Amino acid sequence: MMAYILLVPPIKCQGIKTKLVPEIKNLVNDIDFDRWIEPFCGSCVVALNIQPKKALLADTNVHIIQFYKDIQNRSISPGGVKEFLIEQGQQLKTKGETYYYEIRERFNLSPNSYDFLFLNRACFNGVMRFNRKGYFNVPFCRKPDRFSPAYVTKIVNQIRTIATVIHASDWVFEAMDFQKSLSQVKSNDMVYADPPYMGRHVDYFNSWSESHENCLVASLQNLSCKFILSTWHSNEFRRNPLIDKNWNSNGFHLFTKEHFYHVGSHEDLRHAMLEALITNFALEVSLPAQPEYAQLRLLELPFNEYKVNPTS
Repeated sequence: MMAYILLVPPIKCQGIKTKLVPEIKNLVNDIDFDRWIEPFCGSCVVALNIQPKKALLADTNVHIIQFYKDIQNRSISPGGVKEFLIEQGQQLKTKGETYYYEIRERFNLSPNSYDFLFLNRACFNGVMRFNRKGYFNVPFCRKPDRFSPAYVTKIVNQIRTIATVIHASDWVFEAMDFQKSLSQVKSNDMVYADPPYMGRHVDYFNSWSESHENCLVASLQNLSCKFILSTWHSNEFRRNPLIDKNWNSNGFHLFTKEHFYHVGSHEDLRHAMLEALITNFALEVSLPAQPEYAQLRLLELPFNEYKVNPTS
């Protein structure tokens, strides 16, 4: 048996769910649904790997939505991206970080998807952040030779992969908030919600408050279809109080996946994080015990069981 191969999208953003994709895929693998709905599609890494035939992919970040619309309508192509990044990369290598800030200013005055891709792949640590005026404000990564031939080829291949999937599917990209996207849900849909994590990191486009969280919880609990919610569960220092508060009742299921994340620039700054997937349906399929399936195995826990320090 072959191990699962993760498809990576061309856009980077904090909180991207690359480490949870196999588990999400396993949860929905044997479930029939008419349409896949994401109120917080972000990088689109989950949809790219699930590859539903029909989907509504929504986000409040208008630049992400426009980027994928431009791939869909072929305004952005692998060949166009290759030519653009080679040219812009040479300018960056020659002029240094000054050129990065020229592009950032140009984008903030007149946004377009090519400049958005350039900034996203040349900014510090792949962070996607906008100020209150809606301007992209992440500093340069301090690597003038960022767009090496190998790196450009990698991005172009990512564009080609997701373009192939989008053009073979009936996907709708919409800039809207989660309330509007969830209001369109039908009983045979499948919803995957990946909201900003309260208490973990800042949203990549606009703020996420407790009132937003409460509204989302109420909306999900009242859905007529199946849903999956991803959130953080716990780490060695603390646990997420919202899990017990919002989901510790009949009809909901908690699955967890541990992984490591880095803080800072050194490998030794590593901390274990337990991520959670909460559903309103049980996992119906048990996987064979072959090693190839190890990364796809989910652990369902009682809501009050936490893998944290007893003193936390």
